[in-house]
Amino acid sequence: MATSALMHTYGRLPVAFTEGQGAWLTDTTGRRYLDALSGIAVCGLGHAHPAVTQAISEQAARLVHTSNLYQVPLQEAAGAKLTQLSGMDKVFFCNSGAEANEGAIKLARLFGHSKGIGTPQIIVMENAFHGRTLATLTATGNRKVQAGFEPLVSGFIRCAYNDLQSIEQILQQRSDIAAILIEPVQGEGGLRAAEDAYLTQLRQLCDAHQVLLMFDEVQTGNGRTGQYFAFQHYDWKPDVVTTAKGLGNGFPIGAVMAQGQAAALFQPGHHGSTYGGTPLGCAVVLAVLETLEKDKLCQRANQLSELLRAGFVQALAGVEGVVGLRGRGLMLGIELDRPCAELVELALERGLLINVTAGQVIRLLPPLILSDEEAQQIIAILSQLIKDWLGQPLPSH
Repeated sequence: MATSALMHTYGRLPVAFTEGQGAWLTDTTGRRYLDALSGIAVCGLGHAHPAVTQAISEQAARLVHTSNLYQVPLQEAAGAKLTQLSGMDKVFFCNSGAEANEGAIKLARLFGHSKGIGTPQIIVMENAFHGRTLATLTATGNRKVQAGFEPLVSGFIRCAYNDLQSIEQILQQRSDIAAILIEPVQGEGGLRAAEDAYLTQLRQLCDAHQVLLMFDEVQTGNGRTGQYFAFQHYDWKPDVVTTAKGLGNGFPIGAVMAQGQAAALFQPGHHGSTYGGTPLGCAVVLAVLETLEKDKLCQRANQLSELLRAGFVQALAGVEGVVGLRGRGLMLGIELDRPCAELVELALERGLLINVTAGQVIRLLPPLILSDEEAQQIIAILSQLIKDWLGQPLPSH
């Protein structure tokens, strides 16, 4: 690909796919692969889902785009469905997870200014990932992806994940905090799940100090953790929730949701998006949300999570080098005691699509429509691969 017209921004694997069906992808040679990554938590309904295909084809034949200068009935319908399933009050549609997080950051700053804070600050977490725009890159807790793009954006204070005491100290010492932005499960950060008590106490701290609690559910949303949104595992709500990825099952669309006082912050002229909430995009959102609800796929995600966890625990019991399992629902990580990025290509050779994040955590994000048989195939292929790879002598340095 030395003559490619594309900028060299991706280290691509040596495969190209031409077709997908359910949990399977087919490459240019006709070989099939079991997709345990779902396009990085995007295709929760699998590939070529008939409801999504129908929504796209029918709406594309009717009306694709008008702009937000006019009323968009399908946007109203998608927003109503999203608020019904999430329990949030208002929705703003955009195009991606990074854009949704940008919207949340703007909401936090607007909230801070409404309280008379001149330079509002947002507390963010180490090892977080919120996107690659300049503001979301700064909110991201990974120096590797920030390097070379300085000066970064001001207005962020970083804390350790799952460390309530550090946040308590900041809130006690500073009066310029407008919000806390957190992933309930860190995806790029190695499938680290926030502790239940920690998140509940964060909600209480935010209430006590009049600070917005903002959840980045770009990856955890849309059924991935066994609820429509991960915050629904608790009996309280964040003030702001962002989502994307699985919301469009491959069609690029994201959303910022807010409740309470945060829902009333944006007024005409404060925010906008040319492509945010097109008739086509919102037809897809409706198809995805209705399918999640009709087919009870949140419950299915929990069932599959239990099956996969039990299978890996049994298959990898006593295997030296396996640290343990991480994550929640169908965000599953297998942590090893050493860097294991090469497993991605080795799995590809065995017909399985996986990912490695945080250096030594194998990340699995299979579709919610996975069958029990396909789940067992993932367990069998990956467990054997891990055993084979860990059984080799460590490279000498």
